Amino acid sequence: MDKYDVSRPVKLKSGVYKLNPERNFDYQLNRVINWDGGRIEDIKPIAGRIKTSADWKRELIALGNTAMKENRIQNVIAYYRMSEFFMYDGDPDKKKYYQKATELFYRYYADYFEAGGVNGSMPPRIEKTVVPYKNVKLPVMHVVPKGRSKGTILLHGGNDSYFEEFLFTVLYLQEQGFEVYMFEGPGQGGVMRTQGMHFTHEWEKPVKAVLDHFGLDDVTIVGISLGGYLAPRAAAFDKRITKVVAWSVFPCFQDVIVGMQRPAVRRLFYLFMKIHARPLINFIFGKKAKKEPIIDWGLKHGCYAYEAKDAYGYAKKLKLYDLEPIADKITQDMLIIGANQDHFIDHKLIGREINMLKNVKSLTFRLFTDKENAQNHCNVGNGKIVLDTICNWIEQINKGAAAQ
Repeated sequence: MDKYDVSRPVKLKSGVYKLNPERNFDYQLNRVINWDGGRIEDIKPIAGRIKTSADWKRELIALGNTAMKENRIQNVIAYYRMSEFFMYDGDPDKKKYYQKATELFYRYYADYFEAGGVNGSMPPRIEKTVVPYKNVKLPVMHVVPKGRSKGTILLHGGNDSYFEEFLFTVLYLQEQGFEVYMFEGPGQGGVMRTQGMHFTHEWEKPVKAVLDHFGLDDVTIVGISLGGYLAPRAAAFDKRITKVVAWSVFPCFQDVIVGMQRPAVRRLFYLFMKIHARPLINFIFGKKAKKEPIIDWGLKHGCYAYEAKDAYGYAKKLKLYDLEPIADKITQDMLIIGANQDHFIDHKLIGREINMLKNVKSLTFRLFTDKENAQNHCNVGNGKIVLDTICNWIEQINKGAAAQ
């Protein structure tokens, strides 16, 4: 099997494509292209055939099989990895295709992770290691820049991220002069799929394990998607973190989910939760799940990832992911990044989040838009503009600190 040419400079993809009328299928197909190594010429012909989770699974696996026959391994990895995205817990193919994609990933990109030079005298560009945490091992990618480091970044994903998905994000930040530790925590990627550890809202605990293991201090933590809650949460409890980047507006997970619904549904939801009306909550969301694929997937994935037995239990778990009770403990410099057409998160929630953060040292909010091809969730249409913004913000904060 061919290996990826690691001598290439990192080039991040950009563009937003209209591929499917259902918002989440459309977004995830864009993600396959821009973040995971897929090709628009493969995706476009099959996109309209995807109307259900079963369609998604069938079409993505078929694309992967075709790419495998043609020895397009980068594309195979993308399609197999994302084929399992809408598979539900209990589907034997979920773990199967996750493992296929992961094994291919480390074979195809092997030269990034292997020592080079004569007799392996040069260290690998990426050091891959693990951090013991409770009864699992958290995988970590570690890169060191050439020359003097501009700072240390601790990077992690969110609700449905894959560790390997951020390979080029890590490498790009390295090229900008930063030392980077990218880790996968409870509820994410292989930590959940193969090691069996589900999410915790107490993200400071796995973060502490990583910081302790590597002896890190003066760290910028960057949390993507749900990481917009997780990273600030960790910073509230660990002052070795000096700067916080929330790569998503995320004041409270429960409010984010309910915010996607009509005002009348939101009012009913909060009323029924207040009076603990489990059967009514389950009925409302069960009915909506039959009509809306995004709700169906969200509930099934959520109940699995957060160990809830039904919609009501999931909603209660999500209330734990709330910045408000600990927001006053966040005292670092903070950057929050939003998107003006995010189909998961109403960027107008930023007002509530800003009002919570009364004790931050400084607070910057940057809203990216369709004029920058960065309007979608996590700005998947233009990751480069976000990473450049993060790097520039870190450097400006550091210059300000040095001048004091």
